[in-house]
Amino acid sequence: MRWIVQASLRYRFLIIFLAAVLMIFGIARLRNSSVDVFPEFAPPKVEVQTLSMGLSATDVEELVTVPLEQALNGVPGLDVMRSRSVTDLSDIVLIFKPGTDLIYARQLVAERVAAVYPILPTWAAPPVIIQPLSSTSRAMKIGISSDQYDMMDVSMIAYWKIRARLLDVPGVANVPIWGERIKMPQVQVDPKRMLEYDVTLDEVMDTTSSALDVSLLMFSEGSFIGTGGFIETSNQRLGIRSVLPTITPETLGEVPINDRTKPDGSPLLIKDVANVVWGTWPLFGDAVINQGEGLMLIVEKLPWANTLDVTRGVEEAIDAMRPGLKGIEIDTTIFRPATFIETSINNLTESLLIGAVLVVIVLLFFLYEWRVALISATIIPLSLMASLL
Repeated sequence: MRWIVQASLRYRFLIIFLAAVLMIFGIARLRNSSVDVFPEFAPPKVEVQTLSMGLSATDVEELVTVPLEQALNGVPGLDVMRSRSVTDLSDIVLIFKPGTDLIYARQLVAERVAAVYPILPTWAAPPVIIQPLSSTSRAMKIGISSDQYDMMDVSMIAYWKIRARLLDVPGVANVPIWGERIKMPQVQVDPKRMLEYDVTLDEVMDTTSSALDVSLLMFSEGSFIGTGGFIETSNQRLGIRSVLPTITPETLGEVPINDRTKPDGSPLLIKDVANVVWGTWPLFGDAVINQGEGLMLIVEKLPWANTLDVTRGVEEAIDAMRPGLKGIEIDTTIFRPATFIETSINNLTESLLIGAVLVVIVLLFFLYEWRVALISATIIPLSLMASLL
């Protein structure tokens, strides 16, 4: 032990330099350490969702959920498989044994899903493997409201601008929107007017679908994406592409229904048998912001993401977008777990500082030697920093 003391005194400047490096490295490591409200306590989980528009819960169970369950049975490392089938949606959750590599498990599930997809009903959308989420999942809740814009317009801004920007933040897995009202033209048929002109519902649906370039109705003539050929010139080949005009309720209402005519000989239009308006699909949930209607954005983070980093990244993205979102109020304080973490770190820092001061005072009081107190006050934080290596 004596030679250690002698070497330390002989190379005291080197020892001081190494101690300073250790302190700097420890502080940097401490600042970048992952801190969360709760640790990752949930086992690895993979969730598969399949949208099946127009199917009842029983049909979803028999035609979608059961084939997927049969294909996913026997995946290496699988511990428990749960499923639920509701109208239009199949949801399967696969829980793997602790210690299973999540990325490897997702790859195995993706291979099984790809193999069974060709036998699913044609009207079922491709199965989607949900992004992996942390045990607590929600890193932040953001409230959006506006006194200037309609909620359908706010929903479109939230989906295409705010949500799309937040998904670019490192660590963000998904941003679902509660109370979302997707803006779309709706044809609300009037049975009395349809009977007056002897028009069937199928005729109105076919005409409406064919007038749109994208439609939820399958096999419509208008829902065609492809090339219209090309034109040869002396120095280049020009591709032909069919681009339909922008559809609004006003233009959609002017579309004629097949070759039908009214008693006066004029074409029978969609607006003659229906009310064509802007609307949205039935809400499955809603959000109340500041005692009024609004939207709730739920920021979900990846299992390995740092809550503080995700929160700061989201807030920076929101602040960068605020100048371009005039008339829209964005509240990021509704649910912010990072506040609890920051408060805990501040309280712990204050406690450590108070404890360090008390240690120095006690050493001075009992030893009556400021050098010994200084050495002890230096060794304690150095030991803590060394434990981070």
